[in-house]
Amino acid sequence: MTLTFYQVDAFTSKLFGGNPAAVVPLENWLDDSVLQNIAEENNLSETAFFVKKEDHYHIRWMTPVSEVPLCGHATLATAYVIFNFIDKNAAKIRFESLSGDLFVTREGDLLSLDFPNHKPAQVPISNELKNCFIEPPLEVLNTSFYLLVVFESENYIREMKPSFESIRKLHDHAVIVSAKGNEVDFVSRMFAPNEGIDEDPVTGSAHSVLIPYWAEKLGKKNFRALQVSKRGGELFCELMGDRVKISGKGVLYATGSLYLAF
Repeated sequence: MTLTFYQVDAFTSKLFGGNPAAVVPLENWLDDSVLQNIAEENNLSETAFFVKKEDHYHIRWMTPVSEVPLCGHATLATAYVIFNFIDKNAAKIRFESLSGDLFVTREGDLLSLDFPNHKPAQVPISNELKNCFIEPPLEVLNTSFYLLVVFESENYIREMKPSFESIRKLHDHAVIVSAKGNEVDFVSRMFAPNEGIDEDPVTGSAHSVLIPYWAEKLGKKNFRALQVSKRGGELFCELMGDRVKISGKGVLYATGSLYLAF
């Protein structure tokens, strides 16, 4: 069996920036073990697989070690592939996913994700969490998918060198760190060692948590955000009630073929 694949750098306008995602179109779903092996072989933070339905697409995302219920950058990468290679006349895409219906629209080269709003709830700052970071956090908030730790300084977020073994113990899935930005509204980084990703370069799904948090703190609904990992990424965000809008660009890095001999 031969499958076409694409690799797209998401949430960036320049090659080798943003977050690289592999995208694999399928005619029908393969066994989960095969999908997981492909994701492990790709060794990127996410590989997206999708199957065309009558009027929408069914999408799934896998890290090198597990399937996840929501992924922003690989959804943007998948939409990039569909808009540019599969349905060039489309203006809007609907995805069926483990997180319900997701939508992507395009205006020129800007792609906008319509995702659920995952407003986090404040939780106590544990001693374990205090001992994990050099600087004291301002607040700690939680969702089922992310722990959000907020700090005073953008500079600390940029310079942080976390112990991933310590991060692993703080949350089953992933930890976001964030601060108010110096030149943008807010900055962040995201660590998910329990999902096989020590640090994710740019995380769209994390912004479904960050947007409602910073909307309340800053008293506004529209934001420019940076994820300040080594590769870095730029996101344009909007709070839309029980949904959030996360926009960015994508750059094609590679296309090719996967050869699966069973």
